[in-house]
Amino acid sequence: METILKIENLNKSFGNHQVLHNVSMEVKRGELIGYIGPNGSGKSTTVKLILGILGEYSGKIEIFGKNIEESGVEYKRKIGYVPEILALYETLTGAEYLSFLASVYELKDWQQRMNDLAEVFGLREALNTRMSAYSKGMKQKIAIIGSLIHNPDILFLDEPVNGMDTNSVAVFKEVLKTLTAQGKTIFYSSHIMELVEQMSSRVILLKEGHVIADATMEELRSAQPGSNLEAIFNELTGFHEGHDLASKFVDSLTGGSNGEL
Repeated sequence: METILKIENLNKSFGNHQVLHNVSMEVKRGELIGYIGPNGSGKSTTVKLILGILGEYSGKIEIFGKNIEESGVEYKRKIGYVPEILALYETLTGAEYLSFLASVYELKDWQQRMNDLAEVFGLREALNTRMSAYSKGMKQKIAIIGSLIHNPDILFLDEPVNGMDTNSVAVFKEVLKTLTAQGKTIFYSSHIMELVEQMSSRVILLKEGHVIADATMEELRSAQPGSNLEAIFNELTGFHEGHDLASKFVDSLTGGSNGEL
């Protein structure tokens, strides 16, 4: 199977703080990678380096078989990206925003695609409304449509369903399954372990900038029979204080009057 993304010994520091430590991975066409880890583990930094948003790193990043330092911006035409913190031009309408993206990607005959994608997410009637009036979920849907409108080969998603209603999340999950079945590659980062567990063909887990697990869900479950991804995540990251911390939090609110949780 074709390798779409290859990272070798990737290191990144901000000042004296090293965020990534010799991160390596190889991602094949049609894989949906669950890229997870505690806050500050380096997930978003990894993606921003791949996209060229950040620089000044050591190691090698190859995408579509070429080193990104030698590829210019051309490889980015084949990439879709939904960041955790959206940066939309909210004075524009949804249609104007998507029109802008279509011009960036030099797309032709994109209007019907825009209308079809908006229809699926229940946004067709809101396309001519300024995005400043959109709810959080509507903005998230527009960002998703914008990341897909040019039919990219690889999609990077960072908490993509924040604020979306249950029905739209269900549709989006089916969209991702269909895209991977057609050979698209998806890099999915989320703290919602249930979604990652349901969708991922493989999980890569970061802790303090180190890859501490890279395995299929079947391999992870076989190592810890009967455990879900959340339990596996907590075990691998060494987090066992959930109950005690919750009790301490509630006790601070109630003066300990309710006892243990």
